[in-house]
Amino acid sequence: MPTTALHPHRLTSAQQKFYYEQGYLLGLPPIYTLAEMAALNAELPHLLALLRPGETTKDIREWHETSTYLYEICMNPKILDLVEGILGPNFYCWASNFFIKDPRSMSTVGWHQDSYYWPMAPNNSVTVWLAFDDVDEVNGGMKLIPGSHRGGIIKHRKSVETSSVLTLELADGSDFKADTAVQFRLQAGECSLHDDRAIHGSQANPSDRRRAGLTIRYSGTNVKNDLSVNPNFKAYLCRGVDEFRHNPVGTPPTQRYGRPNFKPVSNEEAGKV
Repeated sequence: MPTTALHPHRLTSAQQKFYYEQGYLLGLPPIYTLAEMAALNAELPHLLALLRPGETTKDIREWHETSTYLYEICMNPKILDLVEGILGPNFYCWASNFFIKDPRSMSTVGWHQDSYYWPMAPNNSVTVWLAFDDVDEVNGGMKLIPGSHRGGIIKHRKSVETSSVLTLELADGSDFKADTAVQFRLQAGECSLHDDRAIHGSQANPSDRRRAGLTIRYSGTNVKNDLSVNPNFKAYLCRGVDEFRHNPVGTPPTQRYGRPNFKPVSNEEAGKV
């Protein structure tokens, strides 16, 4: 489902229909050229150098608030064109997070819904997954269950009996089958979109290739965060107007690399798991 030649990052009606029905989009035009991605990857070590002892790359959360390096990616007009096709003309950015699986990493991500962990309502958010490396089934690329966003929010529970990432264990004991899951494959510089309610996860990376991606979260201006759960929440208006004024407004960063002076609320601290 290619976008139009005149506006390659503006979604067609067919793409919008597919997203609303299936909960994701692939096959989008690249956001960055290979040369541009090489330049972004060359800068990444400057960000990694800010990690403190005991921290991992998963702790690079909301650093777009203090790093123009990340803020400029979040505000890339090509990405915003794609997001506008889903959320409409008025939306903001509020989160970013690196997910990096080093070569031969056994780290997995179990089946989950993003919105289960977010103290936000209503459900009107989209995640952009920007590939910093080529990503596929060999190095632990993401999988998503098409149409699962239409089933509502499912109560999650921690699994103590299995390490499998192929079964979502529900609170009522039933299993969500994953035999319809779609394997995401992206080249460096490409991105995918998925609904905040879509069930997705990823397997380990036993390969010799790194699997790095930056997730960026966008929400319509009608979406309100519960500040009693996430008091450090900041909204950065991307396009349009914020006619609701539900959330604190963030100040764009001025330094190239920096980290917030607060620790973002984890999923467990949000009280959902």
